[in-house]
Amino acid sequence: MKPRSSFTAGLLAAVALATAPVLVTPASAAEPPQPDRAVASFSDDFDGPAGSPVDGSKWQLETGDNVNNHERQWYTSGTDNAALDGQGNLVITAKKENPAGYQCWYGACEYTSARLNTASTFKTTYGHVETRLKVPEGQGMWPAFWMLGEDIGSVGWPECGEIDVMENVGFEPGTVHGTLHGPGYSGGGGIGAGYTLPDGQKFSDGFHTFAVDWSPEKITWSVDGNVYQTRTPADLNGNRWAFDHPFFLILNLAVGGDWPGDPDGSTSFPKQLVVDYVRVTGGN
Repeated sequence: MKPRSSFTAGLLAAVALATAPVLVTPASAAEPPQPDRAVASFSDDFDGPAGSPVDGSKWQLETGDNVNNHERQWYTSGTDNAALDGQGNLVITAKKENPAGYQCWYGACEYTSARLNTASTFKTTYGHVETRLKVPEGQGMWPAFWMLGEDIGSVGWPECGEIDVMENVGFEPGTVHGTLHGPGYSGGGGIGAGYTLPDGQKFSDGFHTFAVDWSPEKITWSVDGNVYQTRTPADLNGNRWAFDHPFFLILNLAVGGDWPGDPDGSTSFPKQLVVDYVRVTGGN
């Protein structure tokens, strides 16, 4: 997933997370209480009445289209395409419509959807980043949970770095992908791998948990607790490791684009990406 073309430095400006100083005590002194590593530095369980908007203290909604990926949707604000369902889930809905006459890169937009980020509310360097969600099925659908370096506004993409925790394209209903993008390994040259469910199962059939464990010079991906790849600087063919600074979170449901291709006659709408929770623990 690439950042959309209208992503601006102003949108990405945010206050850095405060970090507590490290207290070092002599070996003979009493050990201070150890922090609870299970306490989330970011958590959203999407609790609230049906039809409610997402928590604005945690997420912001982007608007516009995406020329870079040649996606077909217009991302909207409000609750038309992103709302709580009253059962502890966020539902991002892609619709075949253009009620406001939105103009996309290719002409009159054919679809609406939603994209959320934490650029102005939360960033982390390292940690366990996890979501539990259910993806939609259908040709042309492109749900993703991913991260971008906070310095995208000043250095651009892919120099800022990108960590794709989970991407699914509709023509591969049983496979998800985890990928790194950075200087010298971006777009189709990203470094990553796929995870495929056994026995012809599809990710749209139920909820699954997707996570990365991100530490200095190592990132590990898992699905439902099953580790399927680990990447280090040795995998980048001498290119720069761009994953040593703060990143923010992104959730979106794209329609069409260079990778998944466009919806076709087999694709019914609306489509829903249903998110149970997003959590980050152990980050800086």
